[in-house]
Amino acid sequence: MAQPTPCFHCGEPVPAGAPWSAQILGQQQPLCCPGCLAVAEAICSAGLDSYYQHRTERSANPEAMPRVLQDELELYDREDVQQRYTSARGGAQGQQIQLLIEGINCAACCWLIERHLRAQPGVLEASLNMGNQRLTLNWQADTTKLSTVIAGLRRIGYTAHPYEPDQAAEQIAAENRRYLRRLGLAGLMFMQVMMATMALYEEFDQDLTESMAHLLRWASLLMTTPVVFYSCAPFFQGAWRDLKNHRLSMDVSVSLAIGGAYLAGIWATVIGRGEVYFDSVTMFAFFLLAGRYLERRARQRTVESTARLVNLLPPSAVRVQADGSSHRVMLSELAAGDILEIKPGESIPADGLVISGSSSVDESALSGEYLPIAKRAGDAVTAGTMNVEGPLQISISALGEHTRLSAIVRLLERAQSDKPRLARLADQVAQYFLMAVLLSVVVVGASWWWLRDLDTAFWIVLAMLVATCPCALSLATPTALTTATGSLHKLGLLITRGHVLEGINQITTVILDKTGTLTEGRMTLEQVQPFPGYDAEQALAWARMLESCSEHPIARAFGRSLHSASAVENVPGQGLQGECDAQPLRIGKPDYVSALGNYPAPPYPQEPGQWLLLGNACGPIAWFALNDRLRPDAAAMVAALQVRRLQVVLLSGDQLPVVQRMAAQLNISEAIGNADPDAKLAYVQARQARGEKVLMLGDGVNDVPVLASADISIAMGNASDLAKTNADAVLLNSRLLTLVDSMQVARRTRAIMIENLSWASLYNLAILPLAALGMVTPAWAALGMSASSLLVVLNALRLTRVKLQPTQAKVQTPREARA
Repeated sequence: MAQPTPCFHCGEPVPAGAPWSAQILGQQQPLCCPGCLAVAEAICSAGLDSYYQHRTERSANPEAMPRVLQDELELYDREDVQQRYTSARGGAQGQQIQLLIEGINCAACCWLIERHLRAQPGVLEASLNMGNQRLTLNWQADTTKLSTVIAGLRRIGYTAHPYEPDQAAEQIAAENRRYLRRLGLAGLMFMQVMMATMALYEEFDQDLTESMAHLLRWASLLMTTPVVFYSCAPFFQGAWRDLKNHRLSMDVSVSLAIGGAYLAGIWATVIGRGEVYFDSVTMFAFFLLAGRYLERRARQRTVESTARLVNLLPPSAVRVQADGSSHRVMLSELAAGDILEIKPGESIPADGLVISGSSSVDESALSGEYLPIAKRAGDAVTAGTMNVEGPLQISISALGEHTRLSAIVRLLERAQSDKPRLARLADQVAQYFLMAVLLSVVVVGASWWWLRDLDTAFWIVLAMLVATCPCALSLATPTALTTATGSLHKLGLLITRGHVLEGINQITTVILDKTGTLTEGRMTLEQVQPFPGYDAEQALAWARMLESCSEHPIARAFGRSLHSASAVENVPGQGLQGECDAQPLRIGKPDYVSALGNYPAPPYPQEPGQWLLLGNACGPIAWFALNDRLRPDAAAMVAALQVRRLQVVLLSGDQLPVVQRMAAQLNISEAIGNADPDAKLAYVQARQARGEKVLMLGDGVNDVPVLASADISIAMGNASDLAKTNADAVLLNSRLLTLVDSMQVARRTRAIMIENLSWASLYNLAILPLAALGMVTPAWAALGMSASSLLVVLNALRLTRVKLQPTQAKVQTPREARA
């Protein structure tokens, strides 16, 4: 069978007999749809067709991009709206705005956008950052409207929105950049100072002249000073804050070690003799700053995830006035009781009641139900859901913080605020450990001062602080987790919380979501059952002609048709009616289809699935079975979990019969359906109250509170952005058996973590009395600390060689495992 010709613009298959083509680069090139034709002609007519020579990726399909309404674009021309997004440059500089661009695939896209905009009248400058896909635009508002500029970008295949940064996320991002600069400075100076100070070590016997040794000391001091006062500033600030609050933390001991070593190095440099510890200072700073930077990055992901949840709401809506007229307004201008018109394909901006119209609403982002729900007058709708089929008019009942979407956010925040008992216990143990170390340093230092002299006491105290600096202890767990995380990333599991690999082997219960987790999250056509006298292929062709006129998700399961039905009428929640080959046809629920000819509706087939009936005035023509296809390795994963004596529960927002049928198919004994976010969270917390350790594998925004509350949470790779960033891990490749592989890696990781912690603890317990007795100099203490840290890192790197069992091997049943 011949392969279909790809579209020259977007790469999608060109339908047979498609009439769309354009003259590009001197040749007539095939195109797949009118959208690609319009974009290609706009690019070529502007003289920018060389874009097609330099691009490295296919362009986005214009028809797959979000639809932009002209009245929504015109809102951006209002002065009160522009004040939120623009800044006045003054005089000939015009105004400046940042636009977020969708559809960028390669550097050639940046070139095309910039060249196109710079050729427009009134545009002074256009600069696109490909990394964050933000366009900085300077333009004269009195010459060119902003809506005209955005519409022009749409014509060449890109969608633009004004960028409005989240203040909390911007603040954390700025802090991350500062920490990265501190880390880079510490790493650079560490390498330079190490080379300079190594020449001063007696062990290397460099036979340096006194003047050269003096020069190296001062050079090391000069390079270490910015590390102490700039890179290590967060440690000193944190230590001062904790001491003012009568609390001990790692910052206190780190600050004492770094400050003491730095002062000792200055003293040795000034008097021209003794050991300098500038290499230890820069090394401490580099390793400890790396850990702090990773912590900051995790905090930024949490803030971004909450912002994405709020972004489910549209920026504007069409408000209907008392006289029947309507115009688009910003979301901030709405009030309870306003009447809104929601067109098909638009998101619903507020909770409310339908007062006119009928349609289907996609609530998958909130309920996890992949099938749109029929809505008519009197039914409630929820903010953040999407109108699928027909226009609706709703009366607003709740806005902002009072919506159901905001309630989900509050559930998430409440679940995140609950700190596990082990975390609280670890904080208490750390306090006692630091207190014991610092007290021992004080006692030993005072004893040496009394028995010998101040100089000796100072060197011994410094040696104790350096030797017992918790560098190896702080690296013992993170290095093992980081290395294992890298190994799992190659397998397709992205770890976002360090406790996953520690706690996954303590799990007793695995709770699985259905839609998008055990299933692929998209409708598929499973089979066609024609009635006697009809052909399956002909029935499918008629169904495609009808469904080609619908935007319903079910329509995508039938595929595209080159010919569409005429006089198509959509009845939300029932089906479609239209004329195909000069005969009226209906597809949808049996009662709706049979009403076309007033004949009895045939009974549903016995096979499982969602069944649609196609019929005409004479009788039924064919049954079509639709389903959300089960992932191919779902049964193998469930069986593997049961072999490990784990309780497997299916918890879903779908209807109970559908959930029970899937549970029976996968041999899952416990199945719960019709569960809303509150019920899911309550169920997980009830099992945790019984002492169970719960792992949640889920998808959809309504799973986020449960993912945050579970002991370990994993989101599917095709989950919403919020579920990805708040879950403890993300299954990037959506391969369920990767969860089973991760348990093997976790077992090995736990063993190496115990080895690292044991070594670090033994080292500190052994080196502390030796340093207290004066048997270890500060230089040897620094060397021992470095060696201990290096040993911990090298031991953790063994996780890169973890061998996984082949996942294609036969999975044992529980009975076979017992045998």
